[in-house]
Amino acid sequence: MASTSSGPDVATPKAYGVLYSSKAGSPIHAPTRSIAELLTPDIEFVRVQWVDLTNAVRFRVLSASYFRKLLSDPDSRPGIGLAKVTLGLVGLQVAPGFEAVGEYLYVPDLSSWRKCTYAPGHASVMGWFQEKVPHPERGLAVNYCSRAILDRLVREARQKSGVSFLVGVESEFILLNETSPVPRYVNHADWSCSAKTRTGSVETTVLEEIARCLVAAGIELQMYHAEAAPGQYEVITGPLPPLEAADALVFTRETIYNIANKHGLRATFAPRLHSDSCGSGAHTHISVHGPQSSPRSADEQLAPTLNPTERAFLQGLLAHLPAVCALTLPTAASYARVLDGIWSGGTYASWGTDNREAPVRLCGPQGHHHFEVKCVDATATPHLAIAAIVGAGLRGIEDGTLLTVADCTKPAAEMSEGERAAVGLADPVRLPRSIADARKALVADEVLRDVLGGSFVDAYISVNETMERVMQCKNERETVEKLIQYF
Repeated sequence: MASTSSGPDVATPKAYGVLYSSKAGSPIHAPTRSIAELLTPDIEFVRVQWVDLTNAVRFRVLSASYFRKLLSDPDSRPGIGLAKVTLGLVGLQVAPGFEAVGEYLYVPDLSSWRKCTYAPGHASVMGWFQEKVPHPERGLAVNYCSRAILDRLVREARQKSGVSFLVGVESEFILLNETSPVPRYVNHADWSCSAKTRTGSVETTVLEEIARCLVAAGIELQMYHAEAAPGQYEVITGPLPPLEAADALVFTRETIYNIANKHGLRATFAPRLHSDSCGSGAHTHISVHGPQSSPRSADEQLAPTLNPTERAFLQGLLAHLPAVCALTLPTAASYARVLDGIWSGGTYASWGTDNREAPVRLCGPQGHHHFEVKCVDATATPHLAIAAIVGAGLRGIEDGTLLTVADCTKPAAEMSEGERAAVGLADPVRLPRSIADARKALVADEVLRDVLGGSFVDAYISVNETMERVMQCKNERETVEKLIQYF
């Protein structure tokens, strides 16, 4: 039998794992196919779908014949009418600043088309919120359209800096047999244990069907596995350009929700159901791709394996991380998950190579690095969370910002004052400890306000404050019930 060990004459590659790249000049969006190609005979219905500022996925179901008619008139802009109040709805409440008057046109983006493999006969398509009549200053653009904000930042990165990004997300969730009077988990086995995926169990059936649906829909499934909390699992999908990644994440979550429901279970992405078990995050991996950077010695010693563009991106992200949290950790429950000492990223704005107690973990080999942003959960609207991360880092790139924090080889919370000072954390930036603090950070952050748009930030703050009031309950049991209901 041939030996599989590496002898002294066998060169070991410095890189490891699958190496992804974003090719220069590649299209920002996926190629758009014709309506004739998309509306295959098996498609009976089309879900024209959007995600609002509270991360509620909403859609209108159109018959395939009507959808074809909608897109067939070259003299008419295709779309469905949606009340302008749509983006200010929180349950049955309307956030201040939104009213009943006015209507947007929601225009399908055929590059986002996917067959709903979890709902045979259906396809889904995302779109763009547009003005029905061009605005004298903005034209058709709607400042509150989260997909448009992310698309704008991606285009800006390409046009101004020659930079592109790839984004992949880990989706953690819990499967429940019952939700009331208290949650009942499908099992209580541990992290990555085979006992959590026994053949014939309903949870294993659900996981396998989720996996098959994602693959059939054209989403790269890297792996799924058992997580640490009772009934908790994780699905990991491959990297895509930011807009495609956000759209794919919406589809992935819909797949998980629907397949669980099909088998009599409830899937929840709630950040943390109980204080004595692990929470569920949406760790977001992002890599920065661009032309060869000129050497920059001023901050090289702080991160010698990162190129100057990556260092500038990282510093931009760290500098604005408290404000970013208002969009990546948008609920009160989010802050019960992000604590020091529980492997959720901690509360110091820092980074570290394979440091799971830093909110930004450096992953991958030199030349193929990517950043894992851990202060993200699935209560966040995907397009807004990714836009905040991309926008903060992009501003760092555009400004040529120097990195000020070194690689944290141990958790910042466990460092002495001297150790923190040695890595640039003498006066550390701390992450907010509540959603109210995160909103204050966003309001005060002029850079992120400029990146996202002032009118959007004002509208988002209004909606988020309303969401916090709606989610408030009298006790923990009611809070958990509402979290499961919404997420």
